[in-house]
Amino acid sequence: MSSLLTPLITSAGLIGGFQTARATKNRPLGGAVLAAAGAAAFTLWKRDAGTATASALTAAYLAAFGLSHPLAKKIGAWPSVYTVTGATAVLAAIFGGRRGA
Repeated sequence: MSSLLTPLITSAGLIGGFQTARATKNRPLGGAVLAAAGAAAFTLWKRDAGTATASALTAAYLAAFGLSHPLAKKIGAWPSVYTVTGATAVLAAIFGGRRGA
């Protein structure tokens, strides 16, 4: 189940965090959405794939957030958010599942 759940959670965190910050003009609030989703995903990844994988996937999630900023200067804000969200969701689906599954 969490093999489908964590891509949804990370997508909600990246897209929802950006939309929250944009709509409210409150970047820390958007960051709180991003952090809450990341914490939830980490918990599921740790349970299902182990601490090392959970840490690596969390690093990828945070890197996606960071990389979305320079990418936005090249392709636009929303296309950038969707691009990094898609990449993160794919990683979560592939590597975030149950060990030995």
